[in-house]
Amino acid sequence: INAEYMGISSMLSRSARSLLRNVVIRQIRFSSTEAIEREQMEYDVVIVGAGPAGLSAAIRLKQLEEQLKRPISVCVVEKGAEPGFHVLSGCCFDPKALNELFPDWKSLDTPVKQEVSSDKFLFLTENYAIPSLTLPSMEAHGCYVISLTQLTRWLATKAEELGVEIYSGFAASKPIYNEDGSVKGIQLGDMGISKEGEIKDTFTPGSELVAKQTIFAEGCRGSCTIKVMDKFKLNDNCQPQTYGLGIKEVWEVKPENHKPGLVVHTGGWPLDIKTYGGSFLYHADNNKVYVGFVVGLDYENPYLSIYDEFQRFKTHPAIRPTFEGGECIAYGARTITEGGVQCLPKLNMPGALLAGDNAGTLVTARIKGAHTAMKSGMLAAEAIMDKYGEIMASPKGSNIELRNYEKNFKDSWVYEEMWKYRNFRPAVANYGFAIGAGIIGFDQFIARGKLPFTLKYKHHGDHVALKPAKDSKPIQYPKYDNKITFDLLTNLIKSGTNHEEDQPVHLHIEDKEGMKRDNWEKFAGPEGRFCPARVYEWLPDEKNNMYLQINASNCLHCKACSIKDYGQRIEWRVPEGRGGPAYSEM
Repeated sequence: INAEYMGISSMLSRSARSLLRNVVIRQIRFSSTEAIEREQMEYDVVIVGAGPAGLSAAIRLKQLEEQLKRPISVCVVEKGAEPGFHVLSGCCFDPKALNELFPDWKSLDTPVKQEVSSDKFLFLTENYAIPSLTLPSMEAHGCYVISLTQLTRWLATKAEELGVEIYSGFAASKPIYNEDGSVKGIQLGDMGISKEGEIKDTFTPGSELVAKQTIFAEGCRGSCTIKVMDKFKLNDNCQPQTYGLGIKEVWEVKPENHKPGLVVHTGGWPLDIKTYGGSFLYHADNNKVYVGFVVGLDYENPYLSIYDEFQRFKTHPAIRPTFEGGECIAYGARTITEGGVQCLPKLNMPGALLAGDNAGTLVTARIKGAHTAMKSGMLAAEAIMDKYGEIMASPKGSNIELRNYEKNFKDSWVYEEMWKYRNFRPAVANYGFAIGAGIIGFDQFIARGKLPFTLKYKHHGDHVALKPAKDSKPIQYPKYDNKITFDLLTNLIKSGTNHEEDQPVHLHIEDKEGMKRDNWEKFAGPEGRFCPARVYEWLPDEKNNMYLQINASNCLHCKACSIKDYGQRIEWRVPEGRGGPAYSEM
């Protein structure tokens, strides 16, 4: 069966291959999920995640295959129903990596069209917008306002044209290992298990995808990546990662309110001076405006609602006019890695590599990460092809470690950029907005990123940053007007998120009593406010005792809960493939 499948799959479209694959693997008979003899499919390289990093890696591998005449089979696994469905970014795009991947991209039909025409930074008070100097790191000259969702789809098409196999709608549930402990590949998630954990008639066992090298490019807080980080102690020589949660809307605005290519960033109101965050407002083409709000997940006040801070931001006198008479057509949210070089893990391990925001390559000072994600994927591909002979000659079940990847990464412009702006995020995290802004200004305008020291983060993880509710001030948010501001569930519909209802809850909490003791009694249930999809609700039972209800089908796969949860009791497990948001222009 496998041989027949391998023989004809390359001739089919992505959707047809997925359908064929379902038919093939259902030929396997089973009695329980523990007793399954799983189908194995072998490739030279398996890439987890069809985002900018994973697809750039796949494309570069195939480009080098042609240049060097070294055959290599490449498979990309994507949990979204289509490439791009789970990709969200601002996105003010630096084309630096795209220039290298496709030097002729401007002559191709890419979705990278609207060049930045002007950019500015505003410091907001409640009633005023004060024009401020734009930091060198935020200058957007030569960049483009794009939908990263659409660029990802374009990259997927290019990858398939080069011979990459992309399996959309299949979630990588866990890494698998050889007897010597090296990464062997991944296991896809089982499908067709009921909410109660029983096997249904539609059960399909997850196959094993075996590779000589695996690239984990899952995006921020990848499920498989967390496991290999723990196993191989990839974080032993770096600080704990710090994250941000970004929420975004796409608007169609009136032509008179549209300024193609305008890029606006803001800081200050509505956040207090202790909370890191700010907004972006990007004018794309076709009367579209991308607006969003990012808050560092190291915030202190458990009563803070990132969603409601975003809605309040849009009511500012300098911001609201852009949206008057317009229509919000899309909504989404995603976490990002903000820690920089201080939090950069080891990137290689026996049999596998990390790439993209999965590894923490985003440059917070620039509010950009797509270009660095793409380049890291390309570097991973080049590291594999540099050691092609050694990899292909290695004994089965004993995959090698590509130490050349991390060396090449640190010699690249990605690391140079990250190093230059390394003090940006910890300056604010450690010293607050006022003093932090002074340090950042001196670093960028005077020292040009060459300060003779590197600031270390003082905290030990975003989850321990919260102050108890009794020591915090409740925040009263204004009512939604349903014109500029909207209740969360109304916006959530615009994300297209959807999950099979009859499946195990993918947000797993083992210690529910500890969750109640800490999260509700001590911190007043912050997950009900930081979740941008209302997955978590604290409700009273018939005896008026509070319990946590999990609305898993609402989930946007942003991963904020597994980051910010105080006791780290929430385990984010992959749901069935094809579940989650269906972004079309994020």
